[in-house]
Amino acid sequence: MRRMAHLQLGGAPPETVLPEPPPEAAEALRRASAQGSRQALSEVAARWPRYLAAWAALSRECEAEDRVAAYAFARTGYHRGLDALRAAGWRGSGYVRWAQPSNRGFLECLESLGRIAEAIGEQDEAQRCALFLVQLDPEGRDREGSTGRAGPGR
Repeated sequence: MRRMAHLQLGGAPPETVLPEPPPEAAEALRRASAQGSRQALSEVAARWPRYLAAWAALSRECEAEDRVAAYAFARTGYHRGLDALRAAGWRGSGYVRWAQPSNRGFLECLESLGRIAEAIGEQDEAQRCALFLVQLDPEGRDREGSTGRAGPGR
């Protein structure tokens, strides 16, 4: 993955943009998602383990039936995402915005991690994730016309 520089606008906190995934990874994820198969999604994540959207998709696929697996996939994507952010110049603060499509896999993993943590009774983790999402992008998905961060089908 190539490094992306911080975007700094005036006195605003810096903004980090993650690099785009390889086109073949995005296409493989699109096909695997259309199948709705955990196995197909797992194959995408195994082939491109740095592709955060694959971990987010795996977490979503498992959430209803296997919360432990969903939590593990979300946590894996979250930690892989932190590594990717640091490699892209993020220094622990600043924006990582939903409006940048390449950032969405990380933000979806963080969102899933918080939602599943709440579902399994890990309230501290859920609150940390919710706060981190707001710090990374105060506008979140709202800019994209959604109804907010919570709930399926956002």
